[in-house]
Amino acid sequence: MAYFFLRLQPPRPTFPHDGTGEEMAAMKRHAEYWHRNALAGSAIIVGPVFEGEGAWGMAIVEVEDQAAAQVLADGDPIIASGFRFDILPMPSIISRPPAV
Repeated sequence: MAYFFLRLQPPRPTFPHDGTGEEMAAMKRHAEYWHRNALAGSAIIVGPVFEGEGAWGMAIVEVEDQAAAQVLADGDPIIASGFRFDILPMPSIISRPPAV
């Protein structure tokens, strides 16, 4: 298995503060998609990162290879709304132990 950092680039730097109704509905589907991937075990952590006047999204995933990371990114329904992913390999990670 391999780890990848996925950076979700929004359609403009001021998103989500100026998100349209359609974009915000797509964000709901996006969150549901990643929640399912977290429950399935491929998404380790997913969430928004606020920066400047807007935000971007991030996910750290554990999958077989970069092609599998690309499949996860391509399957996100938010892609149809003008967003795109950068997919970056993480050759190793340090993680805290699971909570008990």
